[in-house]
Amino acid sequence: MELTTIYQRVIGLDIHQAQITACAMIQQSDGTTLVEQRQFGAFKRDRRELAEWAASLKPEQVVMESTGIYWKIPYAALEAVGIDGMVVNARHVKNVPGRKTDVGDAQWLATLARAGLLRNSFVPPAKLRELRLISRQRQKLVGQISSEKNRLHKLLTDSGIRLGVVVSDIHGQSARAMVKAIIAGQSVQEVLNFASRRLRASREELFDALQGELTDNHRFVLNEIMCHIEEIEARIARFDARLLEELKDEHNKLVLLQTMPGVDLIGAAMLLVEIGTDMTAFGNADRLASWVGICPGNNESAGKRKSGRVRKGNLYARRLLCEFAHAASRTKSVFQSKFQSLLVRRGYKRSIIAVAHKLLRTIYFMLSRGEHYRDSATDYEALSAQRNAPRWIKTLIRFGYLPPQSA
Repeated sequence: MELTTIYQRVIGLDIHQAQITACAMIQQSDGTTLVEQRQFGAFKRDRRELAEWAASLKPEQVVMESTGIYWKIPYAALEAVGIDGMVVNARHVKNVPGRKTDVGDAQWLATLARAGLLRNSFVPPAKLRELRLISRQRQKLVGQISSEKNRLHKLLTDSGIRLGVVVSDIHGQSARAMVKAIIAGQSVQEVLNFASRRLRASREELFDALQGELTDNHRFVLNEIMCHIEEIEARIARFDARLLEELKDEHNKLVLLQTMPGVDLIGAAMLLVEIGTDMTAFGNADRLASWVGICPGNNESAGKRKSGRVRKGNLYARRLLCEFAHAASRTKSVFQSKFQSLLVRRGYKRSIIAVAHKLLRTIYFMLSRGEHYRDSATDYEALSAQRNAPRWIKTLIRFGYLPPQSA
């Protein structure tokens, strides 16, 4: 099948760790097509040579696959010479079976780009690409600290201390002070002095929960884990401060996102880094959901709907949206009612994915229109009257618009 030429000057790049294979297709004035193939290394001088060669050809499109992280540095090198590269999904550009070579891959990319059959994937601006390093490393640290906290809980249980039974969070301020006192070898009575009065458990229940057989080896490991937890917490705090400092110009959008149920400041910042601030890059909410990989799969044949499993997308954004969905499902909002309506017939995990999908679509329209969130299940006028009516009545009485109320 002959493909119709739409772009006359295109370059396809097949990028690997140590080598970049390029194929340029240039249509001449007499209608013939000049095909030039080059290979470049992966070092800085090679990337500069690639960018200069590409710029000399004045291409209309430069296409590369979004495989791994190897595309990022060549993309930045092309960006430095004024070329906006096109990063495409690898599953959309599978080569013809039996012709799998680096040169063949680059030529196939150029052929598809020349016919206008490729769609550019979302690539955020350079600043947001750098901030992703901070945001994603923070997510890794949160995973590490969760693992360490679980390990500390397991060691306390192994020693016979059942503090987690009577305290909802053993890493709260009061419970952590008690754990540190236990590690320091203080007596049970001394440990109880650190218990807050706001704890629901009685002193007798806490006393029974603190009875255990804690050995020196238990204390040694517990102390190391506690030090590691506090070290990671300090690191996370530094990551938070750096991320929010870099996003201070996007203060209005961060405030906008925080009007959503389940979204806090740092969560809003991390999501903004992943999806960007300009929603026109996606075109519509469906494409954004598809890019994140949180929309239902589309697989139908012979009138039968097959698996609707979500496909791979931006795992970091999806993880954030699922966290928001967990929190939003516990608020008095339309997301809670959607979660509860799906829970019985679809199960917990699928319900969370559905709520996360709804959250993302709502966020898309909020950022596109610059409007804060208004919940369709909340009567804001009645809520405002409930909160302010006593003050309004007092003011009307004070200025004589209402008669004084008798005691």
